[in-house]
Amino acid sequence: MKKGNPVALLPIAVFLFIYLGLGILFEYIMKIPMGFYNIPIVVIFLIALLVACLQNRGVKFDEKLAIMGKHVGDKNIITMILIFMMAGIFVGVVGRSSANSVAYFMLSLIPARYSVAVIFVVSTFVSLAMGTSVGTITLITPIAVAISQASGFGLPICIGSVIGGAMFGDNLSFISDTTIAACNGQGCDMKDKFRENFAIALPAALVTLVVLIFLTADQNVSGIILQKYDLMQIIPYLLVLACGIIGFNVFVSLLLGIVSGAVIMLLTGAIQPVNLLSAMGSGAAGMFETTMVAILVSAICALVREYGGFDAVLYFIKKMFRGKRGGLLGMGLLVGAMDIATANNTVAIVMANPIAKEMSEIYGISSRRAASILDTFSCVFQGIIPYGAQMLVAISAANELGFAVSAMEIIPNIFYPFFLLIASLLFIIFAPSRGEKA
Repeated sequence: MKKGNPVALLPIAVFLFIYLGLGILFEYIMKIPMGFYNIPIVVIFLIALLVACLQNRGVKFDEKLAIMGKHVGDKNIITMILIFMMAGIFVGVVGRSSANSVAYFMLSLIPARYSVAVIFVVSTFVSLAMGTSVGTITLITPIAVAISQASGFGLPICIGSVIGGAMFGDNLSFISDTTIAACNGQGCDMKDKFRENFAIALPAALVTLVVLIFLTADQNVSGIILQKYDLMQIIPYLLVLACGIIGFNVFVSLLLGIVSGAVIMLLTGAIQPVNLLSAMGSGAAGMFETTMVAILVSAICALVREYGGFDAVLYFIKKMFRGKRGGLLGMGLLVGAMDIATANNTVAIVMANPIAKEMSEIYGISSRRAASILDTFSCVFQGIIPYGAQMLVAISAANELGFAVSAMEIIPNIFYPFFLLIASLLFIIFAPSRGEKA
């Protein structure tokens, strides 16, 4: 293999240095709430792109623009951006009411002593249907706080169950930005990645559920959570989920979800006709930053690859990790390191995608397995880092309701990411290679 040019990785190093440095400064020194998420990540990527453009004067600027344009205009990048937009519109249409209906419906059926386990299951379903862990945590955390107060269960384990369940859907959902990024970056169908991922995520979720039941079922609890719900509002989620599992084209699935969601929300009075288009626009606008990150990272990676930066990374990984299992582990650690540095699992996947794609060819790893490992390991680390959006949003939601809780109290109660890591490692070691040429 070519040794490559490690200096070509300077733009990525500049991004990580600025982003991580400012995040630590804002979050831990200046004590700014949501410090990492007050950093304009698009601006930091633009700085990194400028550094890439200033490198390698042997390549003219017009040639660099052509290199970037060719990579940004790739079919997978365009597909990813369009799916981001449609997924945003879908979430904008169905909104908060559907998620609350799922939660209150299940809480009305299950005995109070199982409410922590129920809130975990609710979070898995809502995140699987909505495709966003942060959105799920925003919606379900207030319900978890109410359960804690009504039942007497500790607030950390209630919130930890919400975060764990939210990461389940973030990892598996057909409309999750991480799934979209991983599948399109590796060039595999979402249904194939789902099936590959399901064998890892489901056992981890079942073990988590058993642990939650074991820890909470024997406690004496009191109180009950009763709220109105409308089961019709769950239909759009179920429709998108079913279409994805069956194998429908993702655009068709999302279009059906948007249309059915709009009709049902209007019929149930959850949204007014005058507000429907604005809700769609807000949902699409919510994907702006993710879309711009995908474009900018694609442009940066195109230049880094041209300068020999990817060859340097691949040369290092090839020396450190041997065989297909070693390649999968190296791929997982690569995206995990990116996630720790950026505190954003979608950004981590987008940054790791090009290198992981070349690793797949070198190690003979199928595209569906590569996409699965990237998504899984990014969700493992994102679910437990104390400065990730998921943790910060959960703490903020509890604080707004007048309840103080810290990340260090919650992390030991987020069981799912730890079991997901164990399941992922066991999968890498023991799972047979089914059609790895696919």
